[in-house]
Amino acid sequence: MASDNVFVEHCKGINGLDKVILRETRGYSAEVYLFGGQVTSWKNEHREELLFLSSKANFQPPKAIRGGIPICFPQFGNMDSLEQHGFARNRLWSVDPDPPPCSSHASSRAFVDLILRNSEEELKIWPHRFEFRLRVALSPAGDLMLTSRIRNTSTDGKSLRFTFAYHTYFSVSDISEVRVEGLETLDYLDNLQNRKRFTEQGDAITFESEVDKIYLSTPTKIAILDHERKRTFELRKDGLPDAVVWNPWDKKAKAMADFGDEEYKHMLCVEAACVENPITLKPSEEWRGRQEILVVPSSYCSGHLDPRRVTFTG
Repeated sequence: MASDNVFVEHCKGINGLDKVILRETRGYSAEVYLFGGQVTSWKNEHREELLFLSSKANFQPPKAIRGGIPICFPQFGNMDSLEQHGFARNRLWSVDPDPPPCSSHASSRAFVDLILRNSEEELKIWPHRFEFRLRVALSPAGDLMLTSRIRNTSTDGKSLRFTFAYHTYFSVSDISEVRVEGLETLDYLDNLQNRKRFTEQGDAITFESEVDKIYLSTPTKIAILDHERKRTFELRKDGLPDAVVWNPWDKKAKAMADFGDEEYKHMLCVEAACVENPITLKPSEEWRGRQEILVVPSSYCSGHLDPRRVTFTG
């Protein structure tokens, strides 16, 4: 699949796993593994990696890949009986041969459509029928867009109930020099205190110890400012009211086999999510959740974006 400006390459990745490389004319690229339906790389025109991928990441199914953008479905965390963050990130997805039209990506030619359906094996542990379509796209400007469409395909009248997150790992120069804007004064659930509810007090979120919070009723735009690199990530989202902020810090980093002891200094997860109020779909109903991440000059923050790029296309 190719065009004058962008192209899509299907090839083999680490350990022979199938992956898709998206490229566009300005030099931005992204890599998506069919295992997990997972974005593992997003590079700018200077070939600088914008997402964090652990040097110890396993590319050995069914172990989840540590870094990039894991898909958390049908549950976030370990609130229910399923494995941590559900099973979507541990399954092999297929390239969707007949994707539905996606108006929000009309200007993009560098994209791939993936699909995941329940297997008979999964029905034994999670008795719900679904169809999960995921489009990963690069805009002509290099912005990375993920759109999820989840449909209840039940034939027995059973509702489909789930939580969801794009577990995005951002690459940062030094976590102590990073701040997050757009979540000030909001309520959050602290996963380090059994999801007790608090209200954020600071002007902006900074990091000096382990953080694992679920911010509630969040805005559609959140900024991650990396002072040392003079780089700001803008996360834009639709259909995802919550935002998870996570950094394991030193002790937890050392306890994870697929995470380097010092790597916590160079990553931050800010995750567009729907956690507090699960999504419920009746048979044949469909839910859509979208996130777009882009890089803007650090002179802009969440409240003062470049006016030429402030529109979020639905």
